[in-house]
Amino acid sequence: MYKVMFVCLGNICRSPMAEFLMKDIVRKQGRGKEFFIRSAATSTEELGNAPHIGTRKKLAELGISTAGKTAIQLSKEDYAAYDYILGMETANIRSILRIFGGDPEKKVYRLLDFSGCPRDIADPWYTGNFDETFADIMEGITAFLKQLQ
Repeated sequence: MYKVMFVCLGNICRSPMAEFLMKDIVRKQGRGKEFFIRSAATSTEELGNAPHIGTRKKLAELGISTAGKTAIQLSKEDYAAYDYILGMETANIRSILRIFGGDPEKKVYRLLDFSGCPRDIADPWYTGNFDETFADIMEGITAFLKQLQ
């Protein structure tokens, strides 16, 4: 089983979008039992809050619900619990490495590091562009799943 943790700053926009989108994709592929997928924040700013309305609306267009999800913070213990810890941008990676105290097993990546065009995924909290964020996350998940095959 692959254990995957998606991480962004607040765990209300990008990382829950990635979590629920990937859960939906692997379920539809009949591979849901091969994965344990969660998401978390590097900060405490949004702890306990539901995903951003922009994330919920974008996923709802595909019939994907985030019901029951609230923002949680990444912990040092998560390093041992997950095979892949996938941040959305370079700033997330720095924070993840600070929380973990390093990455000796090479588990920490940006999601789009698996794509043909490695780059950061912009935070729609600031850009307001949930469509672009969704497209980038879809690109990253598709490339990540291909890498695992």
